[in-house]
Amino acid sequence: MEESVRSSSPVGEATPHIDLRQIPRPAKRTPRAVVAEDSSRKTPSTAWEAHYRAWVIGADVLATLVVIAISAAIIDKLELHNMHAIGTIAAVLCALPASRAWSQRVLGEGAEEYRRLGRGLVTAAVLVALGGLLFGALDVQPWVFIVVPVIALITFPQRYLLRQVLHRQRRQGRCLLPVMAAGAPDTVADLIGRTRTEPHVGWRVEAACTFSGTGAERDTGEVDGVPVVGRLDELAEHVRRGGYRVVAVTADQYWTPQRLQQLAWDLEGTSAEMVVAPVLMEVAGPRLNVSSVLGMPLLRVTAPRFTGGRRLVKEFVDRCASALLLTVLSPLLLMIALAIKLNDRGPVIYKQRRIGRDGASFTMFKFRTMITDADKVRKTLEKDNEGAGPLFKMRKDPRITKVGSMLRRYSLDELPQLFNVLYGRMSLVGPRPPLPEETKKYGSDARRRLLVKPGLTGLWQVSGRSDLTWDQSIRLDLRYVEDWSLALDMVILWKTVRAVVGGEGAY
Repeated sequence: MEESVRSSSPVGEATPHIDLRQIPRPAKRTPRAVVAEDSSRKTPSTAWEAHYRAWVIGADVLATLVVIAISAAIIDKLELHNMHAIGTIAAVLCALPASRAWSQRVLGEGAEEYRRLGRGLVTAAVLVALGGLLFGALDVQPWVFIVVPVIALITFPQRYLLRQVLHRQRRQGRCLLPVMAAGAPDTVADLIGRTRTEPHVGWRVEAACTFSGTGAERDTGEVDGVPVVGRLDELAEHVRRGGYRVVAVTADQYWTPQRLQQLAWDLEGTSAEMVVAPVLMEVAGPRLNVSSVLGMPLLRVTAPRFTGGRRLVKEFVDRCASALLLTVLSPLLLMIALAIKLNDRGPVIYKQRRIGRDGASFTMFKFRTMITDADKVRKTLEKDNEGAGPLFKMRKDPRITKVGSMLRRYSLDELPQLFNVLYGRMSLVGPRPPLPEETKKYGSDARRRLLVKPGLTGLWQVSGRSDLTWDQSIRLDLRYVEDWSLALDMVILWKTVRAVVGGEGAY
């Protein structure tokens, strides 16, 4: 067996010469003096990243110290060498960085930031509990079940407020990462359009490279107003000279695995992060995992799960939250009902058949916002329809009453749907509940919306509401169905409050 693994070269024969120059190497690094000079030039454009991260860390640490100090005064009467307080501080300040809750890559965008923050605080609570068992301090229950949750109640809104400040800066054209886009002109133009319509992401495409070094039209040097600075084979050289923070690789036949790997090598030693857009499908979130099989990197896309433990948690939260909200909002519901009744003496609740999970129909409840014979009058208004796809919408619908106009602006007419959530026919978050006539026109893709319960709110609610096109509404609902997570639900619920208060896109 030993002979089988020995070299086949005869003993005494010279070892074959290996030409090290043939081994692919990263591009030669820029001399230190030049790097220092470039860094000083590009620091102002990205210095905000370190400042924002410092603010996030400082806010988390301050909230932790204040909550623990107050808790120590209440629970342990500020005893000297209070090990409960010291242990909780150590647990939180170790668990958050260990959970990468302060990673610069997730700060300011997406649900991943909140997911990591929650994971870190749960880890801190577990550490405090284990510490109590290890050292025989069995009176740590208040620190596990009260103090750490209170820290969460403060740090989560803090993160949100800091993010809103950052997003406001980005909408004003500040705190943006300079991006180099590289790909076909049409895919580069799509990326540019998305970054402009959603500036909160923090990208600003400042230059582009295409295969021919020209724009969408052969005689132009721009793509959607962004200058084309060179060809794709010159990309690394332009990135090094320009000091870009992100290299966004979009679809183009030029890109092969070998060329992408070489580009990654060439970008080593620069401040640029290489981002490759997946062009095969629009899937994101927890369903995507990168793994290696036989040395080949593969992007694994797991099947969406519509059952299981997380869905049971969602069901439990839906029922409990709807019952609590109906109890708390009962005075408001009575006032709205009285206003509708006094307005025209008509019925208070409007009932309508909608389609729920797996195509089952149910009766959806809403406060009536239109005249009593609105369905009959609609036939005379079909020519003025402004709705997208099979939807009927009018910005100035003459059927809406004065009370109904106010209710619609702030989505108060939808509050009775909490009864649908309580009965288990709807969810707090999900796709928009469709009408039966809508579902008859569904294609195979749109029918996937029926795999989950419809929601009182959803991505469509926080992304434009009635201002969305039909295709945009379908895309958002499908994205929710495919990439659902508990963290995403929390983000949508939080954003719904802001959208409703602002009355954005409602009519």
